[in-house]
Amino acid sequence: MQRSPSYTGLFIALLLLGSWITSTVMLMQWQLDFKNPLMYLMILVQTHLYTGLFITAHDAMHGTIAPNKIINNAVGFVCTFFYASFWYPKLYTKHHQHHNHVHTDADPDYHNGTFFRWYVQFIRNYLSIWQIVVMAIIFNLLKIWLPQPNLLLFWVVPSLMSTLQLFYFGTYLPHKGEHDNKHQSRSLQRNHFLAFFSCYFFGYHYEHHEEPWVPWWKLWTTPQPPKGEAQ
Repeated sequence: MQRSPSYTGLFIALLLLGSWITSTVMLMQWQLDFKNPLMYLMILVQTHLYTGLFITAHDAMHGTIAPNKIINNAVGFVCTFFYASFWYPKLYTKHHQHHNHVHTDADPDYHNGTFFRWYVQFIRNYLSIWQIVVMAIIFNLLKIWLPQPNLLLFWVVPSLMSTLQLFYFGTYLPHKGEHDNKHQSRSLQRNHFLAFFSCYFFGYHYEHHEEPWVPWWKLWTTPQPPKGEAQ
């Protein structure tokens, strides 16, 4: 039974969005030192926060950010734009195609091929030439005021790495191969610590398809699939 969203989701969404903004602003002013291991750690932190932006937008697509539809969609628009200038309505349509036609030729997230071919197809399904143009314009404007190495290391690289994180843990592992269940998906072994840091609990993918109205931060509370259902 679908549950009504609360404003707790909005608080968590704003907290994550604020963390990404704060981290990005601070890192743009950081004096780079390639011998400092903290720099590489911060690239990973930025990658994780970028993934969080997309996961937050994903929750907006399922209406779980806030009870108010305008606020819910506004958060989705902001997060997808900050993530990589994605057009939220396009992502909304394609994501619901995925849920309605999972593991079929009509599923934009599915490709019956190798990891690399599937990843390329996944990116092609969502990336547009206009998006690339917008990102290029923004990058060239920002580098007027910000150091280009910082932009590349803490803005460009983490966003690209997060696409791999989202694809591998949120699409490829859950949907590769054949599945003998109604959601045509599997869940990764339950470990809440690893599940959060790998992809905000989206390794619990059967559970997401079973209850898509559950926000990412509550996925760990959902019942485990029946034994053998989501392996």
